Amino acid sequence: MKKYIRTGVDLAKNVFQVHALESEGGPVVARKLSRAKFRAFFANIEPCLVGVEACGSAHYWARELGAMGHEVRLMPPAYVKPYVKRGKNDAIDAEACCEAVTRPGMRFVPVKSAEQQATLTLHKTRDLLVKQRTMSVNALRAHLSEFGIVAAKGRGKVGELLALADAGASLPSAARASARALARHLESIEASIEDLEDEIAAFHASSQTSQLLDGAPGLGVIVSTAVAAIAPDPSVFKSGRDFAAWIGLVARQNSSGGKPTLGSITKKGNPYLRKLLVLAATSLLRVVGKRAGALADWIKALQARKPPRVVAVALANKLARIVWAMMKTGEAFRAEIFAKA
Repeated sequence: MKKYIRTGVDLAKNVFQVHALESEGGPVVARKLSRAKFRAFFANIEPCLVGVEACGSAHYWARELGAMGHEVRLMPPAYVKPYVKRGKNDAIDAEACCEAVTRPGMRFVPVKSAEQQATLTLHKTRDLLVKQRTMSVNALRAHLSEFGIVAAKGRGKVGELLALADAGASLPSAARASARALARHLESIEASIEDLEDEIAAFHASSQTSQLLDGAPGLGVIVSTAVAAIAPDPSVFKSGRDFAAWIGLVARQNSSGGKPTLGSITKKGNPYLRKLLVLAATSLLRVVGKRAGALADWIKALQARKPPRVVAVALANKLARIVWAMMKTGEAFRAEIFAKA
């Protein structure tokens, strides 16, 4: 079997570029392989270090190559970019991956399991359907308002709006048909969202991490399962602050000459997880007046000197650190920290 000390791979749908080194400073093997030949190439060489950008299908191929005995390391594309010499093509990208994977300061992306990725598809599909539901409700309200048919705000008032449309004798038949089409579409979306939430609940029932996190304030089934599916092993992070920074909830730094300068949050990392934590923090702010304990006192003190939105993001940062600590130690959330007053 052929032996390489390391390889860099540029992934694609059907054509894969491989950059392999037999030794440091030795000959280079650069090949463009089809999907079938790509798998055969790694099956016929000795286990080696493989550097890959964390892009579409990267986790799948990391699992596949890992099963063959190779050590696969996924890297954020932004961290590989500095090792691209000049220009942009598959061979240059594969060479950059081969070089970047050896850097001592390189940060790697933990490989997700098939179960984690499956749960993520549930969350992403649900998020898409929720957006489509909002769009459909807005379209229905806008169409009917053109004929003087309005109802109170809120998704719960859609039934009342449709009843008014059916009872409206002056509503043209074409407008009535479009309203009924949107109503059927909304019913279909609602049914699909319920099915997805049942699947998410099933994952929650089988995941110890998700059940543990469900005990934290503001973290229900949706947020807990999302964290369990998205977040890697907590030992990857040195502290809760590093975990919050990975999500993008810490202040951006623009420091120089020993003078620290902090700005708004970085918004790096997974936007879906960051959104869920901010929503969880927003829900906590609505009930903080009825709570007592160290966390409640911290929130109230922050509310006294900061705008509401800043408080929500700061609380999301705090929740991220709590989540990391719970996953790291396996300890349940202490209820007295945010108990009913």
